[in-house]
Amino acid sequence: MIYDEVASFYKRYKKLKCVIGYSFEGREIFAFHVGDVFGRQYVSTYAIHGREWITSRLALVHIGRPTIAGGWIVPLVNPDGACISQGAHPLWKANARGVDLNVNFDADWGTGASNTRVRGAENCIGDAPFSESESLALAAFTRKIKPFVTFSFHTKGGEIYWQFNGAGDIDGARILSEATGYKVKKISGSAGGYKDWCIQKLGIPAYTIECGADSLTHPVRSLRALKSCRGALRYFTQRYEK
Repeated sequence: MIYDEVASFYKRYKKLKCVIGYSFEGREIFAFHVGDVFGRQYVSTYAIHGREWITSRLALVHIGRPTIAGGWIVPLVNPDGACISQGAHPLWKANARGVDLNVNFDADWGTGASNTRVRGAENCIGDAPFSESESLALAAFTRKIKPFVTFSFHTKGGEIYWQFNGAGDIDGARILSEATGYKVKKISGSAGGYKDWCIQKLGIPAYTIECGADSLTHPVRSLRALKSCRGALRYFTQRYEK
C-alpha cells in the first residue's frame, strides 16, 4: 500500500519532518521539508484524491531531488482514500467518509457544476467547508507555513490550472508548462479546491498540475507515466523570481 511506503519513508527521513494531522480512520498525514529552512517557503501536495495515489511516489522523487528554495512536501493528503482505491474500489477519489477533499475547501464552496451532497466515490462537498479532518489539517498547516506559492499534483490530463474566478498568476503557470510540456489552461465550473482556496483566501499563486497524458486510465499505476513532472518543482523555484 502507498500509505505504508510513505510511512516507511517518513521513518527513514533524517531532515525536518512532521505529521500535520490524521485521516478519518486515524492514518498520519506526513510532511517533509526540503531545501533552505530560511526564507520564503512553498507547499506542494499530492494524492488529495484517492485514485491518484501514484502522485505520492512522485512526491518521494521530489523529496529526493530537493530544491534550493525551501518547501514542504505533503505526499499523501488522503491516505484513507488511497487505501480504498488500492483495495476494493480502484476509482475511489473521496476520503473514507465519501467526501471529495478537493471540493471541501472554503472557496465558493458548493457552487461547482459537479458538486453533490450525496456521499460516494467523488464530488461530494461534505457538510460544510473543512468538515473533513484531512482538508482541515492541510488548511491549518498551510496557514502556519504562510507559503508564497502552492502546488497540487493530480492525475491526469497534461494540463496546468492556475486561476480561480479571474485571479491567479499565469507567469508561474507558463514556467511549469516549460518544465513539463503541459498546456496552461483556464477551467470553469469548479470550486472548493485547495488551489482555489489558496488563491481566493490566502491571496497567493497556486497551481494544479494534472500529471500524465489524458490517454492514461485511472488509476495510473506507473510512475514513468509522470516523468514530465519529475523536475517541475526544481525548475519552477529556479525560474520564478528571475
